[in-house]
Amino acid sequence: MTSGAIYPSLKGRTVLITGGGSGIGEAIVRHFVAQGSKVGFLDINAEASEALVKELSATGTVHFEKCDLRDIAALRQSIENVRQKLGPITILVNNAAHDQRHKLEDVTPEYWDERYQVNIRHQFFAAQAVAEDMKAAGGGAIINMGSTSWMIGQGGMPAYTSAKSAVQGLTRGLARDLGPFNIRVCCVVPGWIMTQRQIDLWLTPEAEADLMNKQCLKRKLYPDDIAKPVLFFASDEASGCTNQSYVVDGGWV
Repeated sequence: MTSGAIYPSLKGRTVLITGGGSGIGEAIVRHFVAQGSKVGFLDINAEASEALVKELSATGTVHFEKCDLRDIAALRQSIENVRQKLGPITILVNNAAHDQRHKLEDVTPEYWDERYQVNIRHQFFAAQAVAEDMKAAGGGAIINMGSTSWMIGQGGMPAYTSAKSAVQGLTRGLARDLGPFNIRVCCVVPGWIMTQRQIDLWLTPEAEADLMNKQCLKRKLYPDDIAKPVLFFASDEASGCTNQSYVVDGGWV
């Protein structure tokens, strides 16, 4: 993790992050812990998540709940467990997703529904579950994680790209409904971010050359590049920011 700005308004706040055990989510967890926030995160990968908690517990407050976000009852219970452990939740980062590739001709109705459960449905129900905490606190911040995949017309995963395009619609709808309660809702839209999974599965010399040709910035982007704007939108420095999406892709789109 690279250092960055310190936001006093994040210190002591209870933050909930979905998909916090690895990749972009792990970076977000690390950055909020460094801000002095009380961080609860959900993930299906217990081994990686428990290792992260063990590492960070010496320097901050962090709590992990194993959860399959496709199960809304389990999601709600995990959120309640975080609330009981760390206090009312006033920052939510809806990060969890999975960009599994799939061919158009292979998609079944069941697979389509499962991809929507993984990539969009839980964002709404997580927001619903924390909204009352935020109302009682006089405000809060929700940051939904989108994707530029649908913006650039990426093929090979139509269920993922359509679900991710819906994140921006969800963001705008929630921002309108929750704005009267001083709850801000924004969307951070990553480009191709070099998580270990992306590096292992898809980063070839040819793909990297194509990326450098398309981006304005001629460097690869990493999870810290997403975590930093997430901190900003969660902080009081972004007190006038809601109902918007911010693309972090090195200038590709």
